Amino acid sequence: MAFGSFGGGARNSAPMAEINVIPLVDIMLVLLVIFIITAPLLTHAVKIDLPKADSATNVQKADAVQFAIDGDSQRWWNGERVDEAQTIERLRAAGQKEPSPELHLRIDRNARYEIIALVMSEAAKAGVTKVGFVTDPSGAPLPTVLPAGTVATP
Repeated sequence: MAFGSFGGGARNSAPMAEINVIPLVDIMLVLLVIFIITAPLLTHAVKIDLPKADSATNVQKADAVQFAIDGDSQRWWNGERVDEAQTIERLRAAGQKEPSPELHLRIDRNARYEIIALVMSEAAKAGVTKVGFVTDPSGAPLPTVLPAGTVATP
């Protein structure tokens, strides 16, 4: 078994220890020619006179609607007491606004889940997609905001 021998029979049975660099040099010369040809093409630029304009971003902040449901299942829209039909009507009107307002839900722990699910479903149908729950970390029941601006705690 003679690895790397080019003839010579049994007297030259040692493996060839030289690296043939001729193919490596050929490949490097081809790459050099390719880079010499393509380098001027990469630096070619087209001069364009672009218009200059200064503008500030026009960010419209969405309104926030404070919606509360107390323990007696009464609904409050920004401090004003509303019934189910008025709630649906106001949610549809809020969904038509651009940008859509945020709906902040303040819900008493004794409120029925059915009413909460109904309000959230109607909000989604109306196009009000930003809904947040307002909670009190202390665990105390949330006060109900009355129309006159006073706060009554249950």
